[in-house]
Amino acid sequence: MIAKVHSATLVGIDAAPVVAEVDFRGSQKPEFVIVGLPDQAVKESSYRIRCALKNCDLDMPTMLTVVNLAPGDVRKEGTGLDLPIAVAILAGTDQIPKSELDDSMVLGELGLDGELRPIDGAVNAALMAAQQGFKRFVVPEECAAEAAVARGLDVYGMRSLTDVVALFNGSPAFRPVEFSEAEAAAMPEYGVDYADVKGQKHAVRALEIAAAGGHNVLMVGPPGSGKTMLARRLPTILPALTIEESIETTRVYSAGGQKREKQGLLWERPFRSPHHSASYASLVGGGKFPKPGEVSLAHKGVLFLDEMPEFDRSVLEALREPLEDGVVTVSRVQATLTFPAECILIGAMNPCPCGFKGLPEQKCVGNPATCGRYAGRISGPLLDRIDLHIEVPRLKPEELLAMPNGEPSAAIRERVIQGRERQWARLGKPNLNAKMSPKQIREELELTDECREFMRSVMTRMNLSARVFDRILKVGRTIADLACEPEITKTHLAEAVQYRERIEF
Repeated sequence: MIAKVHSATLVGIDAAPVVAEVDFRGSQKPEFVIVGLPDQAVKESSYRIRCALKNCDLDMPTMLTVVNLAPGDVRKEGTGLDLPIAVAILAGTDQIPKSELDDSMVLGELGLDGELRPIDGAVNAALMAAQQGFKRFVVPEECAAEAAVARGLDVYGMRSLTDVVALFNGSPAFRPVEFSEAEAAAMPEYGVDYADVKGQKHAVRALEIAAAGGHNVLMVGPPGSGKTMLARRLPTILPALTIEESIETTRVYSAGGQKREKQGLLWERPFRSPHHSASYASLVGGGKFPKPGEVSLAHKGVLFLDEMPEFDRSVLEALREPLEDGVVTVSRVQATLTFPAECILIGAMNPCPCGFKGLPEQKCVGNPATCGRYAGRISGPLLDRIDLHIEVPRLKPEELLAMPNGEPSAAIRERVIQGRERQWARLGKPNLNAKMSPKQIREELELTDECREFMRSVMTRMNLSARVFDRILKVGRTIADLACEPEITKTHLAEAVQYRERIEF
């Protein structure tokens, strides 16, 4: 009477295969036992399954029901195993033919009335199922659109347990969901635009360079100068996500439980703006059962840290490796998990604790020592990993009234796309200048004698580290790409150097 149903559970952002095995034994009272390292949500599935079977007029055996979730050494989390366990029970009692389950994977949460509810990680499990050769994938209707991206897999979106029974019994009423690539062709509507920005041409230029080369930015300016406004519009000048990037982003959001209200793949560039009270685990990722943090949820998009010095020092220092490597590694006794974290960091801070330093109309209430301690909350090694340091001054009333609107995001985006295409032709897609290795810098960035002499004088005057030297070269290469220049010139390097000039606090 043993029946087996294939399913999956999340381990980080990856799906691990699970087999739900069900056996029935005679007993004086009908018991329901689940083994195989289930968490509390999985343990509670017995109550949901009993009620769902009864309310759908399906038979629940009145004997000892033992459910084993194999492999037994992998912890099973979430409510997605409700449906596979229920289907295994139905197959074990001959209400569903067992032969229909061999090449199928099932995933979904059950309501007490038998309704199927969305679960986390549908696209993650679908990609794993396709890779392992399964032919049919059964999930709640809300999850079908994202799972349909898996090629070679027939994805069925079901509304209820009754529909699932009908599907496995050969009903012709159901058709697999088809993935539409037409969504990828359209640029998403963000609702904001750089045309809304007046003035701040220097800052907009720096953000254009950041978008083209994937560089990190630190903006320093008094309250009300437009730092947040500038940062929120950065996704509007980034190229549209490719299908591969959309799948990567959706996998992270789906595994993190961040997209249940959204169906299908995510096509907008992520923009994450955590509060400065965010904990280490919430920003970087982790927890007892590790989940992606904000830096991973910003994958292929923008991570904006407003009031950057107010973040806990240990939280900021934890960003150093993700900014360098593009991944977050979370180590636990049971396993070591890796989350993607390729994002553009935009930091914003005031010039002093009160924010009024340098303003002629308002006097700073601090002293040099206080301002120095405030700026010192961001360590030198972290600042080294931020390529562009820019000042964002507060505009005067007459400037706000007189200045015309800024350049539209669409026009800036076209230049960014052209700049990235030149980088891809040189480095291979999807590599950008900001991620060039030291070897690539030596091979790709050959300097003229004039440029070498200029950089020698800059290094001596500014006392720069080797990391900053490389980053100036990378920014200079991006500036040259935006200017359609095949070689870096002294002009490009001079502009790159000005973004590394020390900002006085």
